[in-house]
Amino acid sequence: CTQAHITYTGDSMDQDVESPVAIHQPKLPKQARDDLPRHISRDRTKRKIQRYVRKDGKCNVHHGNVRETYRYLTDIFTTLVDLKWRFNLLIFVMVYTVTWLFFGMIWWLIAYIRGDMDHIEDPSWTPCVTNLNGFVSAFLFSIETETTIGYGYRVITDKCPEGIILLLIQSVLGSIVNAFMVGCMFVKISQPKKRAETLVFSTHAVISMRDGKLCLMFRVGDLRNSHIVEASIRAKLIKSKQTSEGEFIPLNQTDINVGYYTGDDRLFLVSPLIISHEINQQSPFWEISKAQLPKEELEIVVILEGMVEATGMTCQARSSYITSEILWGYRFTPVLTLEDGFYEVDYNSFHETYETSTPSLSAKELAELASRAELPLSWSVSSKLNQHAELETEEEEKNLEEQTERNGDVANLENESKV
Repeated sequence: CTQAHITYTGDSMDQDVESPVAIHQPKLPKQARDDLPRHISRDRTKRKIQRYVRKDGKCNVHHGNVRETYRYLTDIFTTLVDLKWRFNLLIFVMVYTVTWLFFGMIWWLIAYIRGDMDHIEDPSWTPCVTNLNGFVSAFLFSIETETTIGYGYRVITDKCPEGIILLLIQSVLGSIVNAFMVGCMFVKISQPKKRAETLVFSTHAVISMRDGKLCLMFRVGDLRNSHIVEASIRAKLIKSKQTSEGEFIPLNQTDINVGYYTGDDRLFLVSPLIISHEINQQSPFWEISKAQLPKEELEIVVILEGMVEATGMTCQARSSYITSEILWGYRFTPVLTLEDGFYEVDYNSFHETYETSTPSLSAKELAELASRAELPLSWSVSSKLNQHAELETEEEEKNLEEQTERNGDVANLENESKV
């Protein structure tokens, strides 16, 4: 049974309930627990925003509690390529060393079982492999066989069929090992990740007016003379949200239109370009003002993709901007100048910005102000038209009354003349 103890102290009441039934609260994700309406949420603006993608393009996500680790072995080639260089080189050396030792052990066992070790000094004995007198010499013969060195001192004879079969097996397996390991090293060396190091993004994004519209802008550039072919740019807004049903969606991804419908997202990246996003009704920044922007917990992830002109491999460069890296009321300093017969790019000014006059209202508020400024004009025009129409009708009615009065007077005069 349940026991209840109630204690009164002044106007306050403390109630302690002892029950053998333990009520377990549902376990929520950490982000959901952090975003629950609590008194601590008042200090949300003071919390440090955790990046989803770092400035260098690396994703700040760690996979934990992966139980199905066998899936990594099913794609062993990609697993080896994704390893760090020190582990890759260690596996490269270990694979070759193990195969040489394995086949060297088999060559030594064949010689030991056939009795070649007991007839080393017997000239009438035909061994399986000449001049094989121990495990070290068998290991060296294994290396010569797999790497096709062929010094000529140790040679297999035709009186050893098991040795001939082992020679065929080692030659085939050695070719497979060479193809696999050399392929891994070649793919790892030729990865276009290093090409992305010369694709740069501006350290800040800016919000200012462009062609009478509020726009979010950032700058991209390519430091190499070999260009990125079929370059395209994408942008994502990373922000946690809660649905109307109460479901919490951590790190929800929303597309930011940077010219997909007009083709402006396909770039000819010869010189630095400023990528612009118009803040309209479809934009996630439609209701965000200058005062509200620092309070938002959001991140803009920008992705630049294209093919490397020299190798034809696909390259991807990434970066991100958090709210503290979005400057309201700024523009980028021009970096392109016309010299004698060519254009020059000054990358010293690539990240520089300058302040410009920009309204601190959100795009939604600016649109409402514009619509309010147009409504009185339309009202005045319509009211004047209505007033003009009413005056015309009043004048027509007066003219009709005057005509009827005149007609009446004329009729009375005619009657009097007849009398």
